[in-house]
Amino acid sequence: MRLLAALFAILILPWPSARALESAVQESPRARVSLVADSLSVAPGQAFQLGLRIRLAPRWHSYWRHAGDAGAPTEISLTLPEGSQAGPIAWPTPQAIPFGPLMSFGYYGEVVLPMQITPPAGLRPGEVFSISADATWLVCDDVCIPEEGSFRLDLPVSTQAEANPHLAPLFAAAAAALPRPSPWQASAIIQGDSLRLRLTGPGLGRESLKDALFIPGVPGLLDHAAPQRMSHGADWLELTLKRAERPGAQARLEGVLLLTDQGGRRLGYDIAPPLLQGAAFLPLWQALLFALIGGVILNLMPCVFPVLAMKAMALARLGGAARGAVRLEAAAYTAGAVVSFTALAGLLLVLRGAGMALGWGFQFTSPVFVLAIAWLMLAVGLNLSGVFTFGGPIGAGGHIAARGGFLGSFATGALAVLVASPCTAPFMAAAIGAALVMPAPATLAVFAALGLGLAAPTLILALAPGLTRMLPRPGPWMEKLKHIMAWPMYGAALWLVWVLRAQSGWPGVALALAGGLGLGLAAWVFGRAQRQGRRAAQLGAALAALALLLALPFGLTAAPETPAASDTAESWSPARVEALRAEGKGVFLNVTAAWCITCQVNERIALRRDAVQAAMAARGIVYLKADWTRGDPAIAALLRTHGREGVPLYLFWPSAGGEAVILPEVLTEAMVLRQIGASGS
Repeated sequence: MRLLAALFAILILPWPSARALESAVQESPRARVSLVADSLSVAPGQAFQLGLRIRLAPRWHSYWRHAGDAGAPTEISLTLPEGSQAGPIAWPTPQAIPFGPLMSFGYYGEVVLPMQITPPAGLRPGEVFSISADATWLVCDDVCIPEEGSFRLDLPVSTQAEANPHLAPLFAAAAAALPRPSPWQASAIIQGDSLRLRLTGPGLGRESLKDALFIPGVPGLLDHAAPQRMSHGADWLELTLKRAERPGAQARLEGVLLLTDQGGRRLGYDIAPPLLQGAAFLPLWQALLFALIGGVILNLMPCVFPVLAMKAMALARLGGAARGAVRLEAAAYTAGAVVSFTALAGLLLVLRGAGMALGWGFQFTSPVFVLAIAWLMLAVGLNLSGVFTFGGPIGAGGHIAARGGFLGSFATGALAVLVASPCTAPFMAAAIGAALVMPAPATLAVFAALGLGLAAPTLILALAPGLTRMLPRPGPWMEKLKHIMAWPMYGAALWLVWVLRAQSGWPGVALALAGGLGLGLAAWVFGRAQRQGRRAAQLGAALAALALLLALPFGLTAAPETPAASDTAESWSPARVEALRAEGKGVFLNVTAAWCITCQVNERIALRRDAVQAAMAARGIVYLKADWTRGDPAIAALLRTHGREGVPLYLFWPSAGGEAVILPEVLTEAMVLRQIGASGS
């Protein structure tokens, strides 16, 4: 009898594992809701999954974290033992739920909203880990009914956590339903009342995808119910979305991209591309044209002045040369410019693909690069001054290889691009902004067009032999010109040392000067050795190499930023702009960098003028400055938001409100005054 009683007790009493499967169910005609865990027992300090399980009656639905035009997300409030940690709800990918003119986002059927719970490390085996939860959820069909419930789970503590085999499939399905990180490059471009979401990468072609839908993660940006027009090619996908009537001021398009493949399987992907202004979106042919024109104009920009010495000597050498030699020099120079531009673009794409916030001229945000180019400019200047030669007479004046023929001219074109890369010329900004949201081949093509535009004057000279005959023939005057052209190179070196001071402070300047002294000594020793014979030249090369090694930038780091005492601008931040606009004040933002000569020229001839400063003060316009000298990621995001990949960028928000006005890359005092006056600020 005792044995039968024991067996009966075993059958009718709940097992400990069964009690841990699920909390008491909160039930209504519309939904059955409970609290579940993926573990039968927990271990000290070892995380496990807790979830709110919602089983909905047919036709009823609950809501995602952003409910859309109507509805409300489920909310869960946990009470845990002291020292525990709880993560946020991991929301599964929702589906679109249309209702008349409205669109909501949520779930039908059964859904689990998981959260990661980490018990304190001080728990002891044999104790009980108690969880209490208060939850509210909204369920809707033709009507919406708010519901709520309180739940409790008691999980035993053991040395090793025990998985819950009964609910493992439920949590596995919840994990599979979570949005995945996007493997594609994404961009979002504002064009009037539309927004174009573009993704590039493999697996987006017609043979792979049947449908695509973007579900925004924040309200106020899009018209949720508007149709989303899809177009795609072999490796890209584009959705045209309609903006809300009064869109918010979000900097990113955050949400879930829901893709349906040809087999009907749906997968969600988290995406959050920056919002770009419409100027960033150009068709490829227009971006190529703008790049070509911008490259030509780049020859006239202030930051290309150091390159003029190289170009002047190259043109002087072409005078009287045979037509074939002229064409070879021009083709090599063009190839150097094109290859260098595309190489910079490729490096930029690789680094951005690795998650770095970089834009055009990114290499000048590195103090080590700035220092190396400063020493290179000094070496070219010393070479032009006749301190030393390399491979024979310098002849072309500026090219690194310092000799005629293909290699010398190719190196001249490559160096021209490196020195000119801090600049952004008219047309060039739009072309670069468009290129960096295109597929990689199109991006490289646009940058190649920039190089072709930069080399166009020399290329035209080679293709028109009549123009070449107009050049003076080589003679003794070239040696004098070579010495004169050394001084722009010295000036470029000094400018770069000034940039280095803004990046690394006076220790960086001291290092640059010490290295420059070592470089000068190396050049002098090398030149003396060259004039004394081959063996002496070899000794000189060894001494020069030693001096250069001693001058390497060991320990070069960024110094704390110290604004110039004479600068009347406030430092930029997104919060400061929003605060000023909320106060009804006009805002003028100067996005600049110390290594951008165009930026510095614009400040001197326009922004720092007394008339401009007085006009801003009279109208209550606050002048802000965003300094990108050190490559601040927040400023890089600001540039991309307005369709730019490099500086300068000038934004003006009138006090009357509205979108920011983007001013041209090259400013004049009259232009700024006219813009301020026209705004009525």
